[in-house]
Amino acid sequence: MSLLVVGLSHRSAPVSVLERAALHADAQVKLVQDTVAADPATEAAVLATCNRIELYADVDKFHAGVAELSTLLAQHSGVGLDELTPYLYVHYEDRAVHHLFSVACGLDSMVVGEGQILGQIKDSLARAQELHTAGRLLNDLFQQALRVGKRAHSETGIDRAGQSLVTFGLEQLALGAEVSDWARGKRALVIGAGSMSSLAAATLARVGVREIVVANRTADRAERLAEILNEGGDVSARAVPMDSVSDELTRADVVVSCTGATGLVLSAEAVAAARGSVAPLGADEVPPFREPGAAPAARQPAGSATDENCPLDLAPVQATPGFSVLGEAAVAGMAASELEQHAAWVDNAPRPQSSGPAVTVLDPAEEADAIAALAATAAVIGRVPERRRPEPVAEIPRPTPSLFLLDLAMPRDIDAAVHRLGGVRLVDIESLADASADAPMAADVDQVRRIVADEVAAFGAALRAAHITPTVVALRSMAAEVVAGEIARLDGRLPGLDDKQRGEITQTVRRVVDKLLHAPTVRVKQLAAEPGGAGYADALRTLFDLDPETVAAVSRAEDSTDEKDRGSS
Repeated sequence: MSLLVVGLSHRSAPVSVLERAALHADAQVKLVQDTVAADPATEAAVLATCNRIELYADVDKFHAGVAELSTLLAQHSGVGLDELTPYLYVHYEDRAVHHLFSVACGLDSMVVGEGQILGQIKDSLARAQELHTAGRLLNDLFQQALRVGKRAHSETGIDRAGQSLVTFGLEQLALGAEVSDWARGKRALVIGAGSMSSLAAATLARVGVREIVVANRTADRAERLAEILNEGGDVSARAVPMDSVSDELTRADVVVSCTGATGLVLSAEAVAAARGSVAPLGADEVPPFREPGAAPAARQPAGSATDENCPLDLAPVQATPGFSVLGEAAVAGMAASELEQHAAWVDNAPRPQSSGPAVTVLDPAEEADAIAALAATAAVIGRVPERRRPEPVAEIPRPTPSLFLLDLAMPRDIDAAVHRLGGVRLVDIESLADASADAPMAADVDQVRRIVADEVAAFGAALRAAHITPTVVALRSMAAEVVAGEIARLDGRLPGLDDKQRGEITQTVRRVVDKLLHAPTVRVKQLAAEPGGAGYADALRTLFDLDPETVAAVSRAEDSTDEKDRGSS
């Protein structure tokens, strides 16, 4: 087995990087095709969800495979390789199997135990089969992952540990209230009609909203989803075109968006315009910000350092009432850790001596050295090594939300600047990741981990045993040829043998050969199934002087048979 997975997820990368690296459907197809066209890979599949991008491949060289897969991910995601590399993880052979099985069971999900990932794995396999990039290894792997995931959900209480991303998002919108109490009687607008949007619509109907409007670029899909919702009888549903979103926004209480768009579907301006009563927070309630690439703001908070002295070269931001690190970082297009570190640096910057409390004034040379060291360390490890939080400040109460927005898309559908609007509550993938970090896990998680470990061991053993099967088949074929040749020679020496005699002799010779080969072939299969048993196939070929091309021909024949079986099923 030479299974390799290279990827990034919410566990390894900030959401801002995941958002930029997100792959639309066409890009996923091209990535898979380019992977199998590359030298190290013979099979490939992409698993892309709202919080992970993973490339699976069967490779013949580990280091070359890692380099090639990483480069292809960078090329197709549009994120530079140097920037992407610190966030990538690599799993190989049994560790790669363990990773996918854990993903299938929901152990690696943002919301532990969620079952939506099974459908996404199934879609990934179907795409690879359609593109003919999934061979024997990936077909067996992904199909087994689906079985392991289903086993985990049926044999344990992992469902109690987690829930769907939609349900978790609605809980965050409800701010601690019962979702059914919070949702009852509300009007909902669902943007998109894919699997996640459909789940969101069904969940909203179940928790008691009174009306659901579905907007989608493809009218047929929106209408079909609305029909399904109406068949339930508990909610009124209708479909509208995408250009009606602004009008529907004026009436909606809850908006859930999950489309495949590469740009924003709802801007902050559009939300503010649609909800005329929604006013932005005052200038004194939020810190200044600038769009990515824009010039630093001229106004600086009193007592702050200048831009040119900032160790991270960011516009000055001080801790002010209403300051939201995650929200402001999303608006500014930078990592929250960078923004937070800068705020702390400004808050702790040296200030002139005064009659007030004594402050420490650093020596300019020492300060310059400290700043250079911080910048160098951040450049090497990809993050700020220490985050000093400013002193907590009292938050200015925000208006009670009257509009609730849930953005489940990656890249985001809803402008992060919406969080600045009074009377609006926005929950997106980034805030969900932050909220789920402290979510408790059920005791059933340990049981699922044991299931995963057992299944990984069984899959590896079966794969290693299957690896030696072509060699065993080739050995038995060679033995059969030897028997046939010797019987033919016997016919020449004893032409007077009748058919019965010849048959008895032939059967006797075959039984002798079978008995001699039985114990070695059974034992070599057992040994090959154990960890480190891959070398037994080579040993068998060497001992019996088997032609490698004969063994390869058996493998190709088996793969062809498997492909026909999959096509007919």
